[in-house]
Amino acid sequence: MASRPLCPGTAPEQERGLPLSAWARAQSSRRLSWSVVVRDVGCFKLSVPDRNRNLLPTVDPLALDKQSPPLPKKHQIPVETSWGDQEPLSKIPCKILRGHEHFVSSCHFCVDDTKLLSGSYDSTVKLWDAVDGSLVRNFEPKPKAPVLECSVTADSRRIVAASYDKVLQAWDLETGKLLWQVEYDSFIVSCKFSPDGKYVVSGLDVDHSIRVMDAENTTTVSLLKGHHRKSITACCFDPDSQRVASVSLDRCIKIWDVTSQATLFTIAKAHSNAISNCCFTSTGHFLCTSSWDKTLKIWNVHTGEFRNHGACVTLMQGHKGSVSSCRFARDSSFLISGGFDKTVAIWDVGEGYQRLSLKGHTDWVMDVAVSKDKKWILSASKDRTMILWNIEEIDQIPLVIESKKAMGLKLKQCEGCDRPFSIFESDTSSEIFNKCVFCRREAKDLPEECSSSSEKENSSPTLPPMGSSDD
Repeated sequence: MASRPLCPGTAPEQERGLPLSAWARAQSSRRLSWSVVVRDVGCFKLSVPDRNRNLLPTVDPLALDKQSPPLPKKHQIPVETSWGDQEPLSKIPCKILRGHEHFVSSCHFCVDDTKLLSGSYDSTVKLWDAVDGSLVRNFEPKPKAPVLECSVTADSRRIVAASYDKVLQAWDLETGKLLWQVEYDSFIVSCKFSPDGKYVVSGLDVDHSIRVMDAENTTTVSLLKGHHRKSITACCFDPDSQRVASVSLDRCIKIWDVTSQATLFTIAKAHSNAISNCCFTSTGHFLCTSSWDKTLKIWNVHTGEFRNHGACVTLMQGHKGSVSSCRFARDSSFLISGGFDKTVAIWDVGEGYQRLSLKGHTDWVMDVAVSKDKKWILSASKDRTMILWNIEEIDQIPLVIESKKAMGLKLKQCEGCDRPFSIFESDTSSEIFNKCVFCRREAKDLPEECSSSSEKENSSPTLPPMGSSDD
């Protein structure tokens, strides 16, 4: 019998079984309604609480077929926007974007932060204007099933979306033209473009596999079956488009080399519960993972330091429920996360504390994104909305200032990368604390790498150690 992961957003003692048998039935029968498929497959990302509790009566995925018929295409639903303060002391201006008719599962900034991309369980992928919040277009032909995830290339030319009918679709972002459509044999639980735009990586359910596909001609570049013991929840490329990180309900992190098609290493039991998402820093040296255990962890995947010391940073006491998503700022100066406690958290990575918690959604936060200029945060929620947060003046917010004073923190400029970082005012070591945590760790790892290279030159070549970090 399969182990039972904890239900996100509930107390640890409340558990739910994973209905894999139901997915098998969905595969063998074409006559099942989408309400059954969404109910069963949705447990990966949603794991909806017991309906008897009536917590979510208006967004019950089991009620998909009970909703009123969609409006005619010529009658577009108006996009409502509103600006306002988030909390008395936080003073965070935000804009609410309405237009989706079901959970908003995925969100991104694109076109130099002037446009927003979203995917939803209402089976649509939408492009928005970031300035006035208006709807630019629905991508057609639209998916025939709920959209779990969408992704956009770094140059904002193409987008891709995965839906619950096992179909992957790609469009031209500027024209809205459908470029290609591929149907898999298994449910697609995650999809992302590589940073160079050449590949699309997909995490597949049932056979727990990772597939890398050519983004132009849709041919399969590599396929790794049975990559995890349980269902994959997320996967992503590193900044060089050479490695793929994947996380799973089995609580493991795996890094896979695309060229050699080999698993470089596995971090077993990385969290105490299912891992929901992952993302790399801009250098690719560090990987952040979010989990249903209410924490985020940052791993040094460049030197393998985790083998001896585990995660180099563990972020706790921020979310009161399962953490669903995580994203680094472009320069890794801060990290954001979304949770099933309906909040978006902004983290100081160097000192490992929460700078601010953004409260505005009325239901689970499903995905988060950060603009390139670091002035805006975008969050997608189960409450059918997206919120665009302006964090440009975050360090001038009274709540943030008071929090720093209470912790005895002050801001300094990193001599290595010129990024601002926080230190305790009582720290006096000028040699160590003139650089941020990332530059300090990379400087620490450099002598070890040089020493290792010197030893290799004076000895016969050996294969690097592979496999799990679990004893």
